[in-house]
Amino acid sequence: MPGSSEGRYIRLEVISGKNLQVPSERVPAGIYVSINVDSRRRWKSAISVLLSDESVAWGDTVTLSSNASPALSMEIRASYELGRMLGGGEVIGKLQMSWDELLDHGDHPFDLSFRAVRGVKPSITLKVAVVHAWDDQNDALFDPLIDCEIARDADAGHAQFASYMKSENVSDLNDAMEHFQLVLNECPVGHPDHATALTNLAWVRLKGYIRNDVQDIDTATSLFRDALALRPQHHPDHPLSLYNLTQALAWRHSRKSTAADICEAAQLYHELLPLCQEGTYLRRIAAGKNGVDYVIGGCNDLPTDASDEGIHLQRVILDLCPLGHRLRPITLDKLARAVRARFDQHGSIDDLDTSIQLHREAVSLCPEGHADRDTYLNNLAHSLMSRFKHQGNTSDLDEATCLHDETLRHRNYSLDNLGGDRFKKRGDIEDTTRTISLYREILTLCPYGHQCRDTTLNNLALLLQHRYDESQVSEDLNEAIVWYRKSLRLKRLGHPGRHVTLSNLSSALCSRFKQTQKNEDVEEAIALGQEPLAALPLLHPDRHLSYMCLQEAYLSRYQILHDLADLSLAMENFRLASRHPTQGFPERIIGAFNWTVAAEQHGHGSVLEAYSTFFELLDVHLATRSSATSRREAAAAFHYARTLPADAASCAIRCDNLPRAVKLAEQGRGQQWSLASRLRTPIEDLESANPALAHNYLELSKRVSDAAQSSTTISDRAAADRAATEYRRLTRQWEAAVAEIRDLPGFSRFLLPPSYSDLQAAARQGPVIIFIASQYSCSAIIVSPSGDPHHVPLPSVTLADLTILKDRIVRAIRHASTLGPNVPRNDLIILLRTVWDEIMLPIVNVLRHNLKLKYHSRIWLCPTAVFTSIPLHAAHPFQTNPDGSREPCLEDLYICSYTPTLSALVRSRQMMKKRVTPSFVTIGQGQPGAGKGKALLAVDSELELVHKLVPATAKHTTISGDTATRAGALEALQQNTWVHLACHGKQDPKQPYNSHFVMKDEHLTLLDIMERDIPQAEFAFLSACHTAVGDEETPDEMIHLAAGLQFSGFKSVIGTLWQVDDSVAKRVVKAFYENMFQDLKDGGVMDCTKAAWALNRATHATKMKVPLEQKMGFVHIGV
Repeated sequence: MPGSSEGRYIRLEVISGKNLQVPSERVPAGIYVSINVDSRRRWKSAISVLLSDESVAWGDTVTLSSNASPALSMEIRASYELGRMLGGGEVIGKLQMSWDELLDHGDHPFDLSFRAVRGVKPSITLKVAVVHAWDDQNDALFDPLIDCEIARDADAGHAQFASYMKSENVSDLNDAMEHFQLVLNECPVGHPDHATALTNLAWVRLKGYIRNDVQDIDTATSLFRDALALRPQHHPDHPLSLYNLTQALAWRHSRKSTAADICEAAQLYHELLPLCQEGTYLRRIAAGKNGVDYVIGGCNDLPTDASDEGIHLQRVILDLCPLGHRLRPITLDKLARAVRARFDQHGSIDDLDTSIQLHREAVSLCPEGHADRDTYLNNLAHSLMSRFKHQGNTSDLDEATCLHDETLRHRNYSLDNLGGDRFKKRGDIEDTTRTISLYREILTLCPYGHQCRDTTLNNLALLLQHRYDESQVSEDLNEAIVWYRKSLRLKRLGHPGRHVTLSNLSSALCSRFKQTQKNEDVEEAIALGQEPLAALPLLHPDRHLSYMCLQEAYLSRYQILHDLADLSLAMENFRLASRHPTQGFPERIIGAFNWTVAAEQHGHGSVLEAYSTFFELLDVHLATRSSATSRREAAAAFHYARTLPADAASCAIRCDNLPRAVKLAEQGRGQQWSLASRLRTPIEDLESANPALAHNYLELSKRVSDAAQSSTTISDRAAADRAATEYRRLTRQWEAAVAEIRDLPGFSRFLLPPSYSDLQAAARQGPVIIFIASQYSCSAIIVSPSGDPHHVPLPSVTLADLTILKDRIVRAIRHASTLGPNVPRNDLIILLRTVWDEIMLPIVNVLRHNLKLKYHSRIWLCPTAVFTSIPLHAAHPFQTNPDGSREPCLEDLYICSYTPTLSALVRSRQMMKKRVTPSFVTIGQGQPGAGKGKALLAVDSELELVHKLVPATAKHTTISGDTATRAGALEALQQNTWVHLACHGKQDPKQPYNSHFVMKDEHLTLLDIMERDIPQAEFAFLSACHTAVGDEETPDEMIHLAAGLQFSGFKSVIGTLWQVDDSVAKRVVKAFYENMFQDLKDGGVMDCTKAAWALNRATHATKMKVPLEQKMGFVHIGV
């Protein structure tokens, strides 16, 4: 701008600065520009935060008089306070220039450069203009230049400190400390600048410590801590004070390895980083390699801490590693291992789920080829194996095995994740032998001092012991004991794996004691089992190992020495192990099963308690599974215990406790239906007593049911884990609601296993006969409407006899189906006569003579175990009396129905209270399509026949042909109270929930039916094959299509036990409905409770027209 500046005013705009490095390398609170206006005043820009690229934006304007001074004197300064300042801060750069030089730049922005700081020249961007009037808007920014001794000492300290950082001259450091100490002396506690004085002195001492010119770090740390206390949250200098203290703690940790320092620094960073605005210099430094990353690494290097405090800290560390942070994978893995360690100590499944979730994320962040991927895969496999052992879900074992196989390409990896479990569950002895060889090779890679040697020794021994169990080669057992001892010597007291090795060694010694009968082995085994009990808290999961060790040791000694005290101690340890709350259910269930076996074998008085414990544990375990399919899979894992319901009832009978026998038979059977139905329990009484609790219970029941249904469609393992966790959370809320209901007067037994009096209600309209098929005895229990139950021994029948009888009946029915309609069914007749003579006749005698039951009364058959596969209702003497009359069969004497359990019958009767206007639908599919079975030519005529026989007063619809689809059938089931279904039916013996009716498009499965709640439904006639026969894996569960319809709400169901010809079915259907509705012409009411009588009449009416095996294939289930 041309012309002289004399007598004029100059408006100066300070726009921005860049390359603003602080000479002392200290992190500033902000940067400002200072201009000396005259000898008495100076102008200061606003203190602006330094950005991550070391630039600052100001945008401040000042009007200056060229007469006030001959030249412009300007400084860039670093302030270490955003609030009240002490002194002028640290000088970054200063210069003087004449007014004319300033005006020569014209009216466009220009840069002024300053002397280089640490090799970089700082600069500021200005803009000037000549004005002819004074602008007083910036008067507030003018400060008087007061000669203050405190400020002078502070500024001198900054200057000396900057000199020290440049020259490394210790005298400069001492001078700086002296100045800052003087300032602190003048700013005692209570002085407004006390925090600033503390901070300045602390920084000088810290930098001196870093350069080894000051030996004491503790003083600097204390000064920073005191300053932070004076700058609480919301103080403008709180973030910088947090950062200052983190630096002192990090440096002290780097020199002294003090865990407390790095942990505290992490907590401070957790508070600091959210306060550091993105794009600022403080954020860049705090979040960088020498800031939070150092602290994260230091914390991750600490030993795993499974305490609540340690896990909280590790979560803090994870919060410091957002998505994309290079240290997030290792931090996830560290937290996962800490949470899993807490599971090992306390047994909470939530911790194990969390560990797996964290491990999964760590693996997902490390693609193939990542240096740490195999480590994270190995750790994930470890947690999955822990969950498999705790929960028994084979998908966890499968996934762990796959992950384990992936890591095996690195041969020095320890196989401790799977140990011997994989081979116990899936492998054969050759597989075990190959793995033993692999472990021997791995052992050579783990010399003394190697971190994996103790685990490798233990697992090698475990596999040798497993091979001994299979082959009984004593050398394997002796070698296993040697390796166990060596592993134990490496696991001192307090080692987390010591208890497992103690247990394994104890078990091996027991095995050798049984072989050699040397007392020192069993004595040592007992001592090993007792050691952890003295050291572990009462709820530590590993106490379960000790209990199992001790029961094995005491029982082994009892079997040799026959001391009853040892037997009592063994049973008590069985009890403690099975009831140990922090151990997983599979292990406790196995323990309870072994308890029943041992107590039965040795005649111990705890046997009934053992059975009850097994059923209770299995029930709770199955309840943790969200779907019916997964519950059945979980139950099938204990296939060896399938006889326990009958065995338990047999035991109670032998103990002369018939009510308990009934309860045990009920408790152990139908668990799938019982668990599924608990969410559909009628609650009319509860709604009257406490509407709010009833509403909450219904809402939670629906949420649990919805969560269960949605989980069945999830294929992704991580998503399935999350769904399982959510299901468990909802289940806990549901259980809390149930507990609250039980506190109400009159509801103390809400959803608890029924008492005998509760079960006796099933016999209100006729006796219920429970058939017990046990390895110990076979018998029947008759539950009558009142009084005690009646025991009917079947002395001529054994479990083996029944199994043979069942197989012969199956073959006879298959053979009969190949014969012409008029050919006698001699084989089948002989077998049904056996059923009458050896099974039903003793029962009929009690019904006749003891209970005085009238002929043609109703009875309900409730078979267990192998009895479920024998057509008990078809029992027949096939004899002619001397007078020429025929001896009556069972169905001549009584109206027979079946019930899966007593509870199912009680529940159906309770739901009979809800009667609605009847509506009848016939569903038929005779042309299912290619690959779905042969055409059923009689279906359409059967539907027409039923339509004619249904009373005109009932609303009636028909679905057939192309409209008989899965969706159409489901909708019809839900909208009608009476259903007749004619189509192909298929029972899936391997996965019974996939049993189905064949529709036009998709199968209508048992699972589809179970998922519908149809409380208003009354009757269903299933004119299809295989609708009332269960599966071989869990016969006591009675999982079939007819039972599924009863569960969904149909109180009375007719189904078939095997394949029935469709023309035969039509004959039975006609006779059935003629009897069912014969009284309705005069305005009677459709009554589903007449179904059993109508079926009885129908089979009598058609016995001369229908082959024997076809007639006896129809059965009635329900009320």
